[in-house]
Amino acid sequence: MTDHLRPLLDRLTLEEKAALVQGADFWTTVPLPSIGLRAMTLSDGPAGVRGPRWDEREPSLNLPSGSALGASWDIGLARRYGAAAAAEARRKGVDVVLGPTINLHRSPLGGRHFECLSEDPELTGALAEEYVRGLQEGGVAATPKHYVANDSETDRFTVDVVVSDRALRELYLAPFERAVGAGAWALMSAYNSVDGVTMTENALLETPLNSEWGFDGVVVSDWTAVRSLDAVAAAQDLAMPGPAPAWADLVEAVRDGRVAEADLDRKVLRLLLLAERVGALGGAQPAGTAPVDGPAFAREAAVEGSVLLRNDGVLPLVEVRSIAVVGQNARDARTQGGGSATVLPERVVNPLEGIRAAFPDADVRFALGAVVQEGVAELPLDTIANPVTGAPGIRVVFRDADGAELFAEDRRSTALVWFGGDAPVSAAATLELSTVWTPSGSGEVLLGFAGANRGRVFVDGELVLEDSPVVAGADLGAAFLNPPSSTVGVAVERGEPRDLRVEIDIARGALEGALSVTFGLAPDDGDPDALIDEAVAAARAADAAVVVVGTNAKVESEGYDRTSLALPGRQDELVRAVLAANPRTIVVVNAGAPVELPWADEAPAVLLGYFGGQEFGSAIGDILTGAAEPGGRLPTTWPRTLADAPVVDVTPTDGRLAYREGVHVGYRAWLRAGAEPHFPFGHGLGYTSWSWGAAARDGDVLEVTLANTGGRAGKQVVQVYAERADSAIERPVRWLVGFAVVRAEPGETVTARVDLPERRLAHWDGGWRVEPGAYTLRAGASVADLPLSLVWEA
Repeated sequence: MTDHLRPLLDRLTLEEKAALVQGADFWTTVPLPSIGLRAMTLSDGPAGVRGPRWDEREPSLNLPSGSALGASWDIGLARRYGAAAAAEARRKGVDVVLGPTINLHRSPLGGRHFECLSEDPELTGALAEEYVRGLQEGGVAATPKHYVANDSETDRFTVDVVVSDRALRELYLAPFERAVGAGAWALMSAYNSVDGVTMTENALLETPLNSEWGFDGVVVSDWTAVRSLDAVAAAQDLAMPGPAPAWADLVEAVRDGRVAEADLDRKVLRLLLLAERVGALGGAQPAGTAPVDGPAFAREAAVEGSVLLRNDGVLPLVEVRSIAVVGQNARDARTQGGGSATVLPERVVNPLEGIRAAFPDADVRFALGAVVQEGVAELPLDTIANPVTGAPGIRVVFRDADGAELFAEDRRSTALVWFGGDAPVSAAATLELSTVWTPSGSGEVLLGFAGANRGRVFVDGELVLEDSPVVAGADLGAAFLNPPSSTVGVAVERGEPRDLRVEIDIARGALEGALSVTFGLAPDDGDPDALIDEAVAAARAADAAVVVVGTNAKVESEGYDRTSLALPGRQDELVRAVLAANPRTIVVVNAGAPVELPWADEAPAVLLGYFGGQEFGSAIGDILTGAAEPGGRLPTTWPRTLADAPVVDVTPTDGRLAYREGVHVGYRAWLRAGAEPHFPFGHGLGYTSWSWGAAARDGDVLEVTLANTGGRAGKQVVQVYAERADSAIERPVRWLVGFAVVRAEPGETVTARVDLPERRLAHWDGGWRVEPGAYTLRAGASVADLPLSLVWEA
């Protein structure tokens, strides 16, 4: 694939080649104008494309989280999801999107599960294939990540994952194999080690990735994951961000024979091929992107990924004149998880807004109910004014050690991140943020800032707070993207403007040139009983109640795993109180991964909305009214309690995390243990009913007929699982081998065709082997609801 690029390689000096295999900065590669190579821009995804600057003035489409995409079980939607990301990437001048994230939901405690697709390699791999195709059809490189076994966050930079070859091949490598088979142009290597070797130096980068799967793309390191020159021989192609300290003496290492120049040349050729593919080399032109109505697609995707866990007939919600909307997440919804995948949307429709729009003739009233937020949150834009321009926003000034102004800009948010861009973070000693804030209420508020550096807060020129927030741990996610807060009580009057100034000392950290800070208000949880009482009163007075519960940024984020599956704060108590007050209560769960729902069996309806993207509220409104059917099915098993889950461990012992469960992950582990979860893998309800007809074999295809027996059109996900009770090898009780989405009108009979290549029945034993004999295939609506069966001879 790269022979035609060798003449360009031959024109490069050793110094140019060594520079090319390292980033130029946080987000771009080195340009080489002498051969017609421009810089390529990489950007975080995968639920949107942020672009090279973390800036609210350059908004991005915020799509539903990876787990919501997984819940759609819809490969066609996944392809369109990738196409939407490609359109965003081209709009923002991005060549390489760092996604999709295709690690598995191994333990429910995994802190970054919202970004991943599912607990199953077949579901994850099938969706990953189409995401890659949809993105690259638009001329933008996909970068499936994080290769491999980066399935938890605790000590992620140093943890050594100990996993059997069989589990590695059948579970953790399998989605990457599918993504490479779809033609992925890049792939990201992970921070962790596997079996004693850090991934940027691991032999797995060559075998199976290159030698068996035929990968011809670029292996991009996770940021700062390259640790030494040993990564050169191990098929690690691009060290990011750059210039990479670990490769600082790469030129000298080639000259003195420590590094083979042939290894360097292979990397350069792959980077040139990537540049050609994305239109960054000479006259190469990338494929064009089709126009996408981003908000409309985000709304559709949110509906398709919402899972109706329970419904006693209260949904769709009809004949309501008044609705009580309860819960902080109804007003301050989480549309995405925390961490590097964050994007900054132009607008967000929260559930409260979505419900008001969906029920225009109803009296919709809001009650907070319980505090979920931890730490400070940004000040609303409509309450702050830039003291220099008078426009909504703040003034930002970077100053040197003598107090001289180095750089100034006008921003529209008090939650700011500099991770690349033009600001002189490395050269500055102090950051100064100022605004005129007009409070929307009276009383004492908790004013403060969140950051990893020492800061000072001034109100009307008076110093009211000086502190250094204590960072727990040294992980990028905790110290940079979700830092701790410091606050002070300040008395304010509604409508009375206050001059605010925040000064932050800029300390040199692990990521030189990066800085994050938020200033604003922390929640007042001084009278939690009163909040619940207000919610109960609102629910009792309404025809129906909608309670939105969920997690916060301290629970689900890159950088750390969870320690509990309980909803934060007093949300469980709130739900029970509202259920007692109103028999028409719908609970909406705003979480990216499993949480305990101890009241779910008593709730008339429970709807899982995941992190639903910027149109989350609109999608909730569509589902509540019945304008759209919730289309999701669980991509992850939900336990009743954490104690019930058969695989939970995410904490290394002496630096090692052993995957002792082998191939028994997710629903496979539940089946092996003979345990019953709260909601099984694949579960999800719709607004119609179905009858299952028959399953028949047609070559390597299983045909499943079923009929819509309800009164409205609907979606069903036909799931096919294999069993081999008499197997000579250890197998899961049952494993997913294929699936298909079908849609039908009332009374219509449809046939799902599920491709079943022999590989779906294979196990790894030094190679892929299919045990001859009879397999039982079961088809149905979830791993626990499989009315059809058929014997399949292999």
